[in-house]
Amino acid sequence: MADIGERYRRRATAFEAKVAAVKPGDWGNQSPCVKWSARDVVDHVVAMHGYMLGPVGRSFAGDDPLTTFRQARAAVEEVLDNPELAAQEVDTPAGRMTAEAQIDQVVSDDLVLHGWDLARATGQDEAMDPEDVERLWRSTTSIPAEMITLYRTPGAFGPDVEVFGPEIPVPEDAPLQDRLLGFIGRDPSVRR
Repeated sequence: MADIGERYRRRATAFEAKVAAVKPGDWGNQSPCVKWSARDVVDHVVAMHGYMLGPVGRSFAGDDPLTTFRQARAAVEEVLDNPELAAQEVDTPAGRMTAEAQIDQVVSDDLVLHGWDLARATGQDEAMDPEDVERLWRSTTSIPAEMITLYRTPGAFGPDVEVFGPEIPVPEDAPLQDRLLGFIGRDPSVRR
């Protein structure tokens, strides 16, 4: 449990720094997620926090992206710090798992990937932590082909939900971060 909590905190700190660094006029900038602005990226991350915490009765809303993210982050950290809540089993598209495992596999990973989206949309440093890139590469490329197909199917997990976009080809000798981004449907070569 400590590793999951530490990983979440490290990633949340990096994401929060990106949210805090967005200039007021940049919230409407197009993100690499075709249907989303920079603000939409943060709203999605906050909404996913609420979705993960739905079984324990938490949701979040607000006008200020930084404040709302901080509230969502604090609530996730409360769950991760409470062994009883962290061990609570929940139903997920991947089957039953503990709340902490779902947080680790969904919300925590989203912080890294959507942190890149937010950085790209707002002109910030796009470098992901190399440890996170390696871990995400291993986990995403080990997903069974039938699940990858489902992840790439718009609406498979709800209206307007697309987990991964169509794979974007990148050179085999490209940095691992670029190969990861291409695998999940982001084109690291396109600047918006």
